[in-house]
Amino acid sequence: MNQNNQTALGFDFGTGRIGVAIGQRLTGTAHPLPPISARDGIPDWSALLELMTTWQPQCLVVGLPLNMDGSISEMARRARKFANRLHERYKLPCYLIDERLTTHEAKQIHRAQGGSTHYKKDPVDSIAARLLLEDWFASNHLIPSHTPLETVYGIGTPER
Repeated sequence: MNQNNQTALGFDFGTGRIGVAIGQRLTGTAHPLPPISARDGIPDWSALLELMTTWQPQCLVVGLPLNMDGSISEMARRARKFANRLHERYKLPCYLIDERLTTHEAKQIHRAQGGSTHYKKDPVDSIAARLLLEDWFASNHLIPSHTPLETVYGIGTPER
């Protein structure tokens, strides 16, 4: 497959809602899609299957919410677990990308476009997914989801 034409779905993992974006490496751009609901981090798998069927991505990208000091947060571990479940379920390459500050930037973009600051009613998760996916397209650093986070970031003991 020509990697330049690679279509990817990007995910901004959350425990109650997961932002989603679709993009293409050729253009390096992505577009937000409606977020998927989740219950304690477990996604609506039927909604995910519908996305996979509709968009037919060649790979998946999940944002990794590291702490600002670069340490591995509990949410980063949960996001990696979600990425591995995507990989197992859909048999597609799944990658991780550092997504620090994407939600902050997504809120700024949202407000600049006239959006409200009531983010539960007017979520920005899919804007964050768009940003992390575009960052991934611009990066040459591919981190497969099964890679232990400590190996990538050189911190602590690898998880089991």
